[in-house]
Formats: sequence, C-alpha cells, structure tokens
Amino acid sequence: MCYTEKVEREKINSLGSVTLAYIGDAVFSLFVRERVVSCAEFRAGECNARVNALVKAAAQADMLETVLPVLTEEEKDVVRRGRNCHTPAKAKNTSLTAYKRATALEALFGWLYLRGETARLQQLQEMCVTAKEQNK
Repeated sequence: MCYTEKVEREKINSLGSVTLAYIGDAVFSLFVRERVVSCAEFRAGECNARVNALVKAAAQADMLETVLPVLTEEEKDVVRRGRNCHTPAKAKNTSLTAYKRATALEALFGWLYLRGETARLQQLQEMCVTAKEQNK
C-alpha cells in the first residue's frame, strides 16, 4: 500500500481496527507534537511532557467524548469497531475501558487519514486538543 496515494475506500474499510489505530496513533502524535512546538518554545523535556499529557490513553478517552456528538454515522461505526476490537496490547496506567476508547479515537484518526480526509481530521484533532487544554 502506498501512503502517498489515496487508498481505495474498500481497502481502508477492510483494515482491522488495530491497524487503523496504529496509523491514527502516529498521525495524532505528530499533530500534537507540531502544535506543542508551534505554540511556544520549550525545552525538549517540557515538550515531551506536554505531548505525553495529550496522547496518553486516559486523555484520548476523554477526547472521544468531545467529538462523539459531531461524528457522522460512518465515523461512529469506525469508533464502535475500534472500541470493540480485541487488541494484542494490554492497558498500561489506565483502565481497559479508557484504553479501548483511546483505541477507538486513534482508529478514527487513522481511518480519516488514509481516506485523505485531512480537513475533517484536522477539525476533530483541534477539537480534541482544545477541549483537553481548556480542562486542565
């Protein structure tokens, strides 16, 4: 699969939720890193702490609640698949429920990214991070 070209929708929909979450994790992590670096100049350790606070499973589980009301039915289906999938990893430093919700959010981000829906992806990521930053 070539990631520089638009991936066929059928192919994307046939990918497992863990695979979508794997891609979504990387996409969201890069988004958060770019945002942290662009907002202010911090030392590497401070940047890392700010990024980790936003990409950890507990934070992502909360973020899912923020975007759920604005998701389309198709996006909600991706979230349900992601939340209900069996993941090979175990939840670290969070509950299994929070881990599954975080996986669902990451799967959604991966799905949107692979479909080339960058404007929608950006909109949802912004909502997530802004809500989390306001609730500190």
